[in-house]
Amino acid sequence: MSFSRGPGLITEKLELVDGKVDWKGKTAVKYKHGGMRAALFILAMFAFDSLANLHLAVNLVTYFNGILHFEVADAANALTNFMGTGYILSILFGVLADSCIGRFRTVLISGSIEFLGLALLSVQAHYPSLKPPTCNVFVPTSPCEKLKSGDAAFLYFALYLVAAGTGGIKASVPSHGADQFDEKDPREAKHMSSFFNFLLLALCLGGAVSLTLIVWIDDHKGWDLGFGLSAITLFLGIIIAVAGWPLYRIHVAQGTSVIVQIIQLIHFVLVLLKVFVAAIRNRNLQLPENPRELYEIDKDNEAALEDDFLPHRDVYRFLDKAAIQTASTRQTPNPWKLCTVTQVETAKFILGMIPIFACTIIMTLCLAQLQTFSVQQGLTMDTTVVGSFHIPPASLPIIPLGFLIVIIPFYDQIVVPLLRKFTGHSTGITHLQRIGVGLILSSISMASAAIMEVKRKAVARDHNMVDATPVLEPLPISVFWLSFQYFIFGIADLFTYVGLLEFFYSEAPRGVKTVSTCFLWTSMALGYYLSSILVKIVNSTTKDITKSRGWLAGNNINRNHLNLFYLLLSLLSLANFIVYLLVSRCYTYKSESPVVSPVDNKAGDETEGN
Repeated sequence: MSFSRGPGLITEKLELVDGKVDWKGKTAVKYKHGGMRAALFILAMFAFDSLANLHLAVNLVTYFNGILHFEVADAANALTNFMGTGYILSILFGVLADSCIGRFRTVLISGSIEFLGLALLSVQAHYPSLKPPTCNVFVPTSPCEKLKSGDAAFLYFALYLVAAGTGGIKASVPSHGADQFDEKDPREAKHMSSFFNFLLLALCLGGAVSLTLIVWIDDHKGWDLGFGLSAITLFLGIIIAVAGWPLYRIHVAQGTSVIVQIIQLIHFVLVLLKVFVAAIRNRNLQLPENPRELYEIDKDNEAALEDDFLPHRDVYRFLDKAAIQTASTRQTPNPWKLCTVTQVETAKFILGMIPIFACTIIMTLCLAQLQTFSVQQGLTMDTTVVGSFHIPPASLPIIPLGFLIVIIPFYDQIVVPLLRKFTGHSTGITHLQRIGVGLILSSISMASAAIMEVKRKAVARDHNMVDATPVLEPLPISVFWLSFQYFIFGIADLFTYVGLLEFFYSEAPRGVKTVSTCFLWTSMALGYYLSSILVKIVNSTTKDITKSRGWLAGNNINRNHLNLFYLLLSLLSLANFIVYLLVSRCYTYKSESPVVSPVDNKAGDETEGN
């Protein structure tokens, strides 16, 4: 913000924010709109959303198994399919948000859809006519009825409304929050990094309540009350989001139809395809020693902004052959034989990001097991905390969440500034380094889970309790033994969750910037779907070599081989980490993170009041 002297007084010259408007549709003003003050409303809304739905991620498998009489493996697959659908739908909502709806409106619409889904789940859980008769699925001789087809349709309709709503919120909240900051301003870039850290903190704070209070209500007061309270909580979150409306910098939707936006995305894919085709067709041409000799359109004759042009990088040089101009292409340019340097560089970014994207899928596959089979482990164990107080097994993730609630502010306010002095990165360490730490920790978490399962099964055998009824006949081993695998994976989340969000947001080319924050959710969706597929493959492969008809078959996990499944996941994660090391070393960042000097830090703290 700057000042100029008028006759006898000082007038304030407002600094406008290009591409952002306020709630009245006027151009947003820096220091008046946006910033951390506006982001607090977004963070609060995200926390309430996490409070409303995080218990579903860990406790729905119990609802499917104990109330709706799904087998354990089927319940796990139903949950992972639900989670995966929510993440994959974030892509659709990302396109809608940037093409015709706007990100803030997408937050409100998605929240309303999720609210409706939770309300319908509450109805389904309340009325006995919509559920099978009560039955103990852990007693092999019990004639437990399955869910009727009509009731199943009602269940899945409500469930996937929730999935659609959560997908929209995941797509729009991070990008709407990032809109409150200017990534080109070193001071605001620092606060944007903090916003992504606090986004995880908001998830943890809301999740901590969800995994304790809401899970306890689910298990002891009724699922209908738990789902109903989730709906009310989400409604409060929507109100908070609306309350911050006057403070937001609001992204202006492009005004194009969804069909036009999809056509633009298809066009972008075609441009990438043209680069690869042109590089192959020109494979026998000699690359010039000076990259400036490669073909690029005249910037002075274009209406595009300077930012539309990407500088040449000395990586993936074989793609540079797509920009070699020959005598024939000078006379009659052929887009399938000649591309611009900017188009080639865009293809290089995508080529470099795809392996990183692929390497993050396995980590979600591991997370899915902590939300499904680990909960089933906890149902067989002693859940006593103090006296007669018992912790629900689905509440075990509160351990890593509690740790993250403490460590995230410490990491953001102390560790990152300290690292920043040595590295010069506004984020302390690079995004890829954060991701790598999380990937190796996920492998360690699964190894820990395998060891704990061996110990749990040994206790069951030693006490002749292999066929004990879960919950009613707990094994003489504390459920807190499972906290090791949750704790390690919680630390992995601290590094990977934020690292991926920042990486995809900052590195995505301009052509796919609108859906960049959905890349993380897409990788998580694929991880959940892969979990469902892997469970079926493992059971099918091992059904003839195990007495339980599969490593993960049936409702009695004391007789299956969950420890071997965890070990398999640990080895897969380790192999995935090794591949990640190779591909990340080959990646070249689009641009260095803004270097924040001590002066910028001080100025940012003084001026960033909003």
